[in-house]
Amino acid sequence: MSEILSSLRSLMATHSPPLDALVVPSEDYHQSEYVSGRDKRREFVSGFTGSAGLALITKNEARLWTDGRYFLQATQQLSNEWTLMRMGEDPLVEVWMSDNLSEEANIGVDPWCVSVDTANRWSKSFAKKNQNLVPTTTDLVDEVWQNRPPSQMSPVVVHPLEFSGRSVSDKLEELRSKLKQESARGYVIAALDEVAWLYNIRGTDVAYCPVAHAFAIVTTDSAFLYLDKKKVSTEASDYFKGLGVEVREYTDVISDVALLASDRLFSSFSSKSTKDMEIDSDRSDEWLWVDPGKCCYALYSKLDADKVLLQPSPLSLPKALKNPVELEGLKKAHVRDGAAVVQYLVWLDQQMQELYGASGYFMEAESNKKKRTSETAKLTELTVSDKLESLRAAKEHFRGLSFPTISSVGSNAAIIHYSPEPETCAEMDPDKIYLCDSGAQYLDGTTDITRTVHFGKPSPHEKDCYTAVLKGHVALGNARFPKGTSGYTLDILARAPLWKYGLDYRHGTGHGVGSYLFVHEGPHQVSFRLHAMNVPLQASMTVTDEPGYYEDGNFGIRLENVLVVNDAETEFNFGDKGYLQFEHITWVLLICSLHPIK
Repeated sequence: MSEILSSLRSLMATHSPPLDALVVPSEDYHQSEYVSGRDKRREFVSGFTGSAGLALITKNEARLWTDGRYFLQATQQLSNEWTLMRMGEDPLVEVWMSDNLSEEANIGVDPWCVSVDTANRWSKSFAKKNQNLVPTTTDLVDEVWQNRPPSQMSPVVVHPLEFSGRSVSDKLEELRSKLKQESARGYVIAALDEVAWLYNIRGTDVAYCPVAHAFAIVTTDSAFLYLDKKKVSTEASDYFKGLGVEVREYTDVISDVALLASDRLFSSFSSKSTKDMEIDSDRSDEWLWVDPGKCCYALYSKLDADKVLLQPSPLSLPKALKNPVELEGLKKAHVRDGAAVVQYLVWLDQQMQELYGASGYFMEAESNKKKRTSETAKLTELTVSDKLESLRAAKEHFRGLSFPTISSVGSNAAIIHYSPEPETCAEMDPDKIYLCDSGAQYLDGTTDITRTVHFGKPSPHEKDCYTAVLKGHVALGNARFPKGTSGYTLDILARAPLWKYGLDYRHGTGHGVGSYLFVHEGPHQVSFRLHAMNVPLQASMTVTDEPGYYEDGNFGIRLENVLVVNDAETEFNFGDKGYLQFEHITWVLLICSLHPIK
């Protein structure tokens, strides 16, 4: 790690202009949460493997910002060359830089890896000391990263209508209608799941996420897709031609965005001729739509800022509102997935009894066997999670996991996004809590489930904590609420039973779930964070219900189901608002998960 930091500082010193600091975000060119191996730059420079965080390297310091899910994990993974900055407790990165770096300091960042929102926020913060945000022409991390993983070259796959439920032409028509409503002539699409959803395609470029690295541009009369053409088979090429979608190379997006800005981006499929477009004087007054949280600064910088409509994506909400085919698919996927998880828990219960003398879920008697004596008969966090994956893999339409399985025993369960490694994972222990947060990708839906179990005799404190988490889970899952209610309002329902004891958890309570797409999907969420106020819950959305409690060094508890938001039939209808409720589509018992709950 010292050699990496030293090499980066040398590049910072010789950069033009010389850099006083270098920011290394977690995101890729598409502002993704989960990124491919070659895009894990922040992990490479810091050693911290969590999915969220930001590294800052100055001439003399190295600091890493991350959120409450990863405080404990970062403490364990960062070397003594790094200082952990806890989001929500320590100053924001832009505040720290503004306060601690010198006047007129130059702060470098790869403009492809930072969003428009973030870049603008930083620039505003730096202005008071005349500090400068410097977009680097190359990513400095890539220059020192030897043996950087290669790009994936897996083919793009068409996601059929039997699973997607909506045609591309229907989605394009809706998008263009929104463009016209906003007097916009085009939308630049950078988010990988939005490109996949809009064009009904899937890929395998990012582990756990069935997407391909691609950009898109849609105008009122044209549609473009930017990806490595080696990934496009003859069948896929014919598919795109049939849709009127022009496929161009991934790297062409930067020049085409510049052409879009000057209204000179033309498609061979367009119904208008080049001459018609050139003389269309009304188009010069129209906006170009960019989602400032999802589009990278590199693309935005090619546009005329005075003619850009910076507002949330017009695709985000339609993607979140599942159509009937998607809802049916999600429910079927959760039935199969639930069967696999139940098979797993039954198998694990038997193994814990046979190998470790555990009393098991349903037994009241004390354990009557000693712990295993043979080194060959051994269960670890990793071997049991492999068993769960094998059970899922046998189910229809299985395409892989939806995120790395969090299989965690005892103190490891207190690491909210713990991931077991072969060399360091813990052995299963009948006297400690076991937390398993897992999910899968099926052609007809994405799953996410957490269960916390104990195979022996939990302490009274563990029982109390589990029961409080369970009460919060049930309270949220059983809620009825007026239309227009956001997840910010509902979040308190899951926390109130914990607050009674002075306990809490640092993560959000729920997130949307994709339809064979990202396991974490917006724009809605159930959370204490203020941005959860922005999007009310609506019928046909999916959302998780996952309160928890974590004691560093001891144990962790989390319970999670996937819910669908439905219209509710109520006796009255105060204010004529209409009411909503949740439908649980996760089919694995909760009440027996920590034995014995009285």
